[in-house]
Amino acid sequence: MDIIDALILGIVQGLAEYLPISSSGHLAICRDILGVDLQGAEALEFDIALHVATVLSTIVVLWREFVPLCRSFFTFRRDANTRYVLKLLLSALPVAVVGLFFKDDVEEIFGSGLTVVGICLMATAFLLAFSYFYRRRPSNYTADHRIREHSIGWLDAFIIGCAQAVAVLPGLSRSGSTIATGLMLGDRRDSLAQFSFFMVVIPILGEALLSAKDLITGQGAAVSVGLPALATGFMASFIVGCIACKWMINLVKKGKLVWFAVYCAIVSILCLVW
Repeated sequence: MDIIDALILGIVQGLAEYLPISSSGHLAICRDILGVDLQGAEALEFDIALHVATVLSTIVVLWREFVPLCRSFFTFRRDANTRYVLKLLLSALPVAVVGLFFKDDVEEIFGSGLTVVGICLMATAFLLAFSYFYRRRPSNYTADHRIREHSIGWLDAFIIGCAQAVAVLPGLSRSGSTIATGLMLGDRRDSLAQFSFFMVVIPILGEALLSAKDLITGQGAAVSVGLPALATGFMASFIVGCIACKWMINLVKKGKLVWFAVYCAIVSILCLVW
């Protein structure tokens, strides 16, 4: 992989991580088009580096919300911020189970080509379209239209986490699945965008730590992309991710996700034909 390939893949990751179009699916498509031959552990290591970059962009964009959460949680305060972090931890349990017990199966699926990507992109399109037309009154409003303190409940957090666990499949959008699931549960749009972006921080950082451990102990495959290409992809993913994160939050508030359903359907058809 050269620097140009890494730059393109980083830009795609930065956009697709936040937009409901599946970053893993689009990375697979771009690798196929560019002829980038990263297989198995090598592909996962590079993807993880790009995902860590977008996690950092989430922290940068939502810094004002992120710092109070950390301060309350690590100082053991019993307040709304600590409860919010606990909900994030609860939402991470399903994807942790998938990562711990089905990692080999997931890696095998990632190497199965664009057919799986096309099918999952079509599933993303149906999910986004259904969440758009299935309108439910936000559950965080009381009868007299006063907003409750917490817009996302414990059960909703776990269900949204299950959606995130299923979205490990390439082509099934993580942000699209979690936000669409929350919309169908009746949660507020603005709260969903923030929760969806925060909930990915824990599993991605956890996966990055496990991968780093495997590399240090010699259990993982060495990354062959080279440090310049890896750094280029990381920086591109981080910078574009900062822009895309702000953009996506505004799009969710305005409820314009249905157009991404059309896009995913078109790309799905192209993948299956290709």
